[in-house]
Amino acid sequence: MISVHQPILQIVLPLMAAPICVILRNAFAGWLLALLVTGGAFVASLILLVHVVNEGPVSYAIGGWPPPWGIEYRVDGLSAFVLVTVAAIGFLSMIFARRSVEAEVAADRGYLFYTMYLLCFTGLMGIPVTGDAFNLFVFLEISSLSSYVLISLGTDRRALTAAFRYLIMGTLGATFYVLGIGLLYMVTGTLNIADLAARVPEMTHIRTVQMALAFLTVGLGLKLALFPLHLWLPNAYAFAPTVVTVFLAATATKVAVYALIRIAYTMFGGPTMFAVMPIDEVLVGFGLLSMIVGALAAVWQTNVKRLLAFSSISQIGYMVLGLGLADVTGLAGAVVHIFNHAMIKAILFMAVGCIIFRIGSADLRDIRGFAKPMPITAACVVVGGLSLVGAPLTLGFITKWLLLQGALDRNWWWVAVVIVAASLLALVYVWRLIAAAYLHPPSERVAAVREAPAPMLLALVALTVATVVIAIDGSLIGDFAVVTAKQLLGSGE
Repeated sequence: MISVHQPILQIVLPLMAAPICVILRNAFAGWLLALLVTGGAFVASLILLVHVVNEGPVSYAIGGWPPPWGIEYRVDGLSAFVLVTVAAIGFLSMIFARRSVEAEVAADRGYLFYTMYLLCFTGLMGIPVTGDAFNLFVFLEISSLSSYVLISLGTDRRALTAAFRYLIMGTLGATFYVLGIGLLYMVTGTLNIADLAARVPEMTHIRTVQMALAFLTVGLGLKLALFPLHLWLPNAYAFAPTVVTVFLAATATKVAVYALIRIAYTMFGGPTMFAVMPIDEVLVGFGLLSMIVGALAAVWQTNVKRLLAFSSISQIGYMVLGLGLADVTGLAGAVVHIFNHAMIKAILFMAVGCIIFRIGSADLRDIRGFAKPMPITAACVVVGGLSLVGAPLTLGFITKWLLLQGALDRNWWWVAVVIVAASLLALVYVWRLIAAAYLHPPSERVAAVREAPAPMLLALVALTVATVVIAIDGSLIGDFAVVTAKQLLGSGE
């Protein structure tokens, strides 16, 4: 039996812990507090997921005001799934963080780093929990505003420019989202997502509702870095402290994809909306563009963090494609890739963090031959890279299989061809990284290094082993995604 207050505690505890870090003004104390809070949130989210799967959705009325008059926190299978993903990455990132932050963030700013981290964690945990469309915007902005600060804490001066660009693009995205919510409120008189889901599908022929959908889609497209709205992402990931890159790459864009799923399939009714507006075809088109353009850009990068950043743009395209396919298998592919890509990118960016900690560079020329002195890190890179490509018996294969099935079910063979082409491009840039590790003699920088500190390796190996174990029996996560997709499509019928 879960506590009746558990949904709100997921938000309140990290939100209260953030100002305590400022009061403590000590980096180690801030790290320890963040570790305890994120660890507790991970355990609580697992308990909540089990409860939701066995007992059904959980609803919590803030302040005792019943929905739709008050703000409702509502946790169903999809939101609990995303909640576990964010909490798991947040906790493992904290295990990884201490030594990495000491190396990449100024000592007098360490406690501020953990303050902003907890605020960002609060926002990202709040988005899947909330059942209120405007409250979702509030959590989006909590996570975004703290992300700008986290990125700016990087030692490279270009981190400030990257944070400023992200600020501008993020503000535009937030503005579009608020305009969309305002238009919906003008038509329906409610902000409760369940209430909107009961009213909006019958109003999709109204021009105001259609404009609201356009604003919401563009706003979230900016947040999730969908091509061509992706310009903030490469530099943000490349110049931020490595822990920030790990956390944001694995969670921020995935949570934005979740928000887009909620809007398209829960609030607007999915197929009901697509019958009036061809938004599904638009999503498919931009998803395919993101897949190819991101992968092509990744092929030409020499900095590993930028390579993986452009790879993230490509992988976001897979999720958006799944949304646009609008059938059970395609949508299941999008849902499962939220988790899969979070795990894969956390592994790869953690591995890069280990390399930067020891070698001091993420350039392919500087890290040649690192597999010899850092065999565990290199092995994790291989596992993450193969998952990114979608090799059989990896997490990525589950996603690619579901998306290919979804495309062929709709007789869109050309979409299947693009999926295969994007996967082959992924093989090219992953091979460049693996070749640099194993097929070149160690560079001068690599010759005298050793494996990263134990806590960093612990987080990296734990994630890698988890992906292998989950991928061996992919039916568990695949079946869950299919059930979730059926529920989402059922809400639109």
